[in-house]
Amino acid sequence: FRRAPQKIKPQSPDQGMGSKPYQNKLFPPVEELVSYTSSSSPKRLVKPFFFTVGFTGCAFGSAAIWQYESLKSKVQNYFGDVQADWMDKFRPQKQGNLRKQVNKWWNSLSDGQRTVTGIIAANIFVFCLWRIPTMQRIMATYFTSTPASRILCAPMLLSTFSHFSFFHMAVNMYVLWSFSSSIVSFWGREQFMAVYLSAGVFSTYVSYVSKMVTGRFDPSLGASGAIMTVLAAVCTKMPETKLAIVFLPMITFTAGNALKAIIAMDTAGLVLGWTFFDHAAHLGGALLGVWYATYGHELIWKNREPLVKAWHEMRTRSSGRRGGEGSQ
Repeated sequence: FRRAPQKIKPQSPDQGMGSKPYQNKLFPPVEELVSYTSSSSPKRLVKPFFFTVGFTGCAFGSAAIWQYESLKSKVQNYFGDVQADWMDKFRPQKQGNLRKQVNKWWNSLSDGQRTVTGIIAANIFVFCLWRIPTMQRIMATYFTSTPASRILCAPMLLSTFSHFSFFHMAVNMYVLWSFSSSIVSFWGREQFMAVYLSAGVFSTYVSYVSKMVTGRFDPSLGASGAIMTVLAAVCTKMPETKLAIVFLPMITFTAGNALKAIIAMDTAGLVLGWTFFDHAAHLGGALLGVWYATYGHELIWKNREPLVKAWHEMRTRSSGRRGGEGSQ
């Protein structure tokens, strides 16, 4: 879920949070907001729009370069790894039992599960920060998102790693873990990370637009906008796969029907004005996942060759200059 913490109205800048520790276990504190007149201006969506476009471009560009460097490193280290494995046979083993168990557990994970481990760790870290009373003003400013906030762009990304309720975080991370193996096997870890991070920012922008239209400026937080993209992409690529609810394993349904139900529920929530969840972010993430699985992979990721080629040429020239300097 991506939760909309509290139904509030924008206030004057001097009406900020008090200094007392926040007591509500379900919803985070609310940071001070800009005035209602300023927050209702469509101009406040311009900067987040360019941030969304720019961040998405950087995410996919970085992922393409990351993949290039990873493949290059694997090729260069192949023979070195073979030699190291051969030498290890003649070296005494110093690993303790705990380290062996950790290595065994790590090696038992799929590529997808290893990839999302870092995301889950980041979410747990941010959840712990919410428990520190002196951090709550900073957390409310940068780790919840609303177009009425003084800070507009950074929370679009940071709020996707933010959960105030343990149950909220546990459900989101369970869903991410469950679908990670399938989606990373389709896209690879680099493309997955680009899509996941971009989806978090994009779904927040859709939430911003919805809040500007409806006049409800409730701050939101949670990873479900990005997770909806992952879930929708898997359901689009494997619509006949059988799914079940974790607490009701006897009830099964196809992935395609699950996706239709999710989109229908979030559309109803958006139209009817339900406010407990950020239905606009959910819907934006789900539609992005359907689009990317159907068209986006072909249009974006498969056209990364010019960027990778330019990066390769730059690396080659740089290596040539270093080689020339070393021979002088």
